[in-house]
Amino acid sequence: MATACEIPTVQVVAADRLLTRQFVRLLAMVFGSGLSMYLLTSVVPLYLAANGSGGVGAGLSTAAMMFSAVAVELLVPRMLARWGYQVVLGLGLVLLGAPSLVLLTSAALPVVLAVCIVRGAGLAILVVGAVALVADLTPSTRRGEALGVYGVAVGVPAVIGLPLGVYLTNVIGFGALFVFAAIASLAGLVALVGLPARVNTSEEEQHVKVLGGVRRSGLLTPTLIFAAVTVAAGISVTFLPLAVAGDKQSLVATALLLQAIAAPIARWLAGRYADRMGPAKLLAPALILAAVGAGSLVFLPSAVAILIGSTCFGIGFGAAQNLTLTLMYNRVDRSRYGQVSALWNLAYDGGWGAGALIFGAVVGGVGFSIAFALTAAVVAVAVVPALRASAA
Repeated sequence: MATACEIPTVQVVAADRLLTRQFVRLLAMVFGSGLSMYLLTSVVPLYLAANGSGGVGAGLSTAAMMFSAVAVELLVPRMLARWGYQVVLGLGLVLLGAPSLVLLTSAALPVVLAVCIVRGAGLAILVVGAVALVADLTPSTRRGEALGVYGVAVGVPAVIGLPLGVYLTNVIGFGALFVFAAIASLAGLVALVGLPARVNTSEEEQHVKVLGGVRRSGLLTPTLIFAAVTVAAGISVTFLPLAVAGDKQSLVATALLLQAIAAPIARWLAGRYADRMGPAKLLAPALILAAVGAGSLVFLPSAVAILIGSTCFGIGFGAAQNLTLTLMYNRVDRSRYGQVSALWNLAYDGGWGAGALIFGAVVGGVGFSIAFALTAAVVAVAVVPALRASAA
């Protein structure tokens, strides 16, 4: 009798295990590709500015990468259904890493933009494929926590890469940094061994309809809310290094470090509490913090404003990442995980790219302070639908 009672307990624990071998391999791949991305996120705009392309070139570089990602993200669910996780994720690692080496040959704006476009395609493949695979590899009862752990694996490279990239430009130069970024992504190919090779073909029909049924399934509102936050995220990492005088680059590196540390911690904590309280109840406070953080940059060049603002924004941004994604997964069945992943990443990259592009065009006419104030206003507007979602 005692034995019969113990068996179900063991099975439940095994079923709810989070850090399986496959999940750990996925996290390792995500870490390498994330490091490759974040090392160059703030460096490519600096590279262009140092070679005469100015703020417009900086905005175009970020926008080119993110809009390329948006375009390819619509195709990734179909690619996964046809070729499977291993082949598609391997292609993503190559496209994200290898083009960095082309930057060794030229700093001309057309060349850099072409590199950004190809890297954006690789980024799209990796983020959509990885997020969908997280949902497939982990138990639904611990989904928020699993996405939080995934967020840490994505966020730690940001902690390392954003400030380290800016710092290393003055230590080893742009060229060595470009090589380092290429290696970081390509090394992730090793981690693909052991991951699922194929996607369940019975799910293909749902996977390919990325934009189908968005309004009816309740996915539109969290998608737009998250896009508002990513607008500010793309602006902060692209233009903060340009908004602060050159003799204060150590301050910028510190601010980016604080933001990068705060985001994954908040993403993990938000996931743990979302599993207990529901993601909708936590979404509005996260957006308020993000708006306050973005708005603090109005007070440039105040060191206190930059450091506190970056930390607040990192907390709000990290929490919003987990809460919106968990909310979207909770509203669909398993066959639509690919659609959710693609939509969420469309909001991420589309907002990031649009923010950088518009900010780059506007800042020359109104100055950094007003442009950052407008950025905060965009995030603040998203608080209203977030409050409605929490009350529903």
